[in-house]
Amino acid sequence: MVHGLFGWGNDELYGINYWGGENNLKDILTQKGYTVFTPTIGSISSNWDRACELYAYLKGGTVDYGEAHSKKDGHYRYGRTYPGVYPEWGASDTNGTKKIHLIGHSMGGETIRILAQLLENGDADEMNYSKTNLNPLFKGDNHWIDSVTTIATPHDGSQEDERKQNLEPLVHDFFAAIASSTGRFDSTNPCFDFKLDQWGLKKEANESYESYYKRVFSSNIWKDTNDLSIWDLSQEGAKELNSWVKAQKNIYYFSISCVDTHKDLLTGHQVPNINMNPLLLKSSIFMGKYTNFTPGKVQVDSSWWRNDGIVSVKSAIGPHEGSEDKIVTHDPNVLPEKGVWNYIGEINNIDHIEVVLQHNPIYRKYLQNQFVQWADMLNNLPY
Repeated sequence: MVHGLFGWGNDELYGINYWGGENNLKDILTQKGYTVFTPTIGSISSNWDRACELYAYLKGGTVDYGEAHSKKDGHYRYGRTYPGVYPEWGASDTNGTKKIHLIGHSMGGETIRILAQLLENGDADEMNYSKTNLNPLFKGDNHWIDSVTTIATPHDGSQEDERKQNLEPLVHDFFAAIASSTGRFDSTNPCFDFKLDQWGLKKEANESYESYYKRVFSSNIWKDTNDLSIWDLSQEGAKELNSWVKAQKNIYYFSISCVDTHKDLLTGHQVPNINMNPLLLKSSIFMGKYTNFTPGKVQVDSSWWRNDGIVSVKSAIGPHEGSEDKIVTHDPNVLPEKGVWNYIGEINNIDHIEVVLQHNPIYRKYLQNQFVQWADMLNNLPY
């Protein structure tokens, strides 16, 4: 299960689980007999960089961002080294190739799409650039993934503005909201690591969060490159990603959206439900009425308005902008098709954070059961 923007590992934020909050979805699924990994990768890095990190985290080894990619975008080629939680991934035995199911929340859904694309097809730029020192990730022909499932993923980007000055205060607000809702840690020092080593922004051992935060957001990377999350999560950035990241014929694809807004009877706009996380109110209101008909840009009309506070339902259904992927409504009584998006549907009255943090006791058990049901569905797929 792959986290999204601002995601963290179990050794950060004083043990609060990204997947489950005060509970642990990993443990719940493990108790049901499933082997579950919850990787920790760059929280505000680009989806390309995160996919490279995810590969190394799972398989083991040093992160290789690709020689061509790294030189083009101006950062180090190699990153952290991981022991590998599943080093036998991709190996063959009497039962066939050892594969995995990938589940991504929010930006994590884009990340796992790129990983699937690279494993299946490799990357032409990397293959042409590095003839002798090419990482297996970029060679292609690795059919190691059974399924890709995205939860509240902005496949077509988000209406929220992609500028750095909007992302920076959101980081502070995010930690404050988590602190307020859980009471588990000091929001001024959340022990958080953005994992931007490839940009020379490694968190020092005894560095305060405030010092580290200032180094990150005063860096020139915000004006010098699109190789960061703020581009990938924008509508134009997502359209560019969709143009080359395609549904693979050997893989099942599923998508799930969340919605926590309703139609205002006076204005016709979408407005937040009363239970929405306060952190998301401003963005939800903006998204619920925003339109854009600028020629040459992604066209945004009222079909984009229903949202979970961060991502519109339309965007979470699957890639439309710049994509030729087929999207169908999933019928649990019919065998799903590989290579197309099977849209499972909406989770109502659940915002973008609640679907994973599951802080509200009213919805907690329901959401936990949803994850178990999804795992059961994936486990029963024919291969």
